Amino acid sequence: MYKRVLLKLSGESLGGPSGKGIDEDSLKKFAKEITAAVKAGYQIAIVNGGGNIFRGIQGIGKGYDRVTGDRMGMLATVINSLALASALRSEGINAEVFTATPMEPIAKGYVRESAAKVLDQGGVSLIAGGTGNPFFSTDSGAALRALEIGADALLKGTRVDGVYTADPEKDPSAVKYDEVTFQEALVKHLKIMDQTAFALCEQGPVPVVVFDINKEGALLRVLKGEKVGTTVHA
Repeated sequence: MYKRVLLKLSGESLGGPSGKGIDEDSLKKFAKEITAAVKAGYQIAIVNGGGNIFRGIQGIGKGYDRVTGDRMGMLATVINSLALASALRSEGINAEVFTATPMEPIAKGYVRESAAKVLDQGGVSLIAGGTGNPFFSTDSGAALRALEIGADALLKGTRVDGVYTADPEKDPSAVKYDEVTFQEALVKHLKIMDQTAFALCEQGPVPVVVFDINKEGALLRVLKGEKVGTTVHA
């Protein structure tokens, strides 16, 4: 169903059960899942969050202004991307890290054509540093990059298996949506991603698939077009 996708991974997912730091087992698991998908012929670019290390908005009132905090959060996404790239290479997959702001020799500066070339050659492009600007979330960065590289979909890997009427971890009566339109999601105030990211995907239009990244084989099933998680579409 999808040939080229942008996979958005939260920083907390890389932090494992605690959601903090970088969990070695989670890193290896994600690397194997992504490797299996790439070897099956799918093209995957990745945007990582940085919440397992530092979330910019956390700094407000703690000695950091918002701009400085967001810059620190951007650096956290680079650390996560470097770690995941290394894990992917250990699985035999070429993985290149690109950053929104110049950071050589740590990583290459992001150029759409360069990131796309890696995908065309069977590798994985990890695009770090958000949009390169404060006041934008990594969800917004993921939506922007999905549009730029011509992704068929934005896959949001989370710890829940889709979008619900309420938080299923707090409300056992919450009902899951198999699919929903962008407009329905806005009207019902469904928390899928921030409004800027959501508007970009709707404008694309680029469908968003929210699924549980921790379920073995889930990524490949989504790519094959199976009914996994929740699909948000125009």
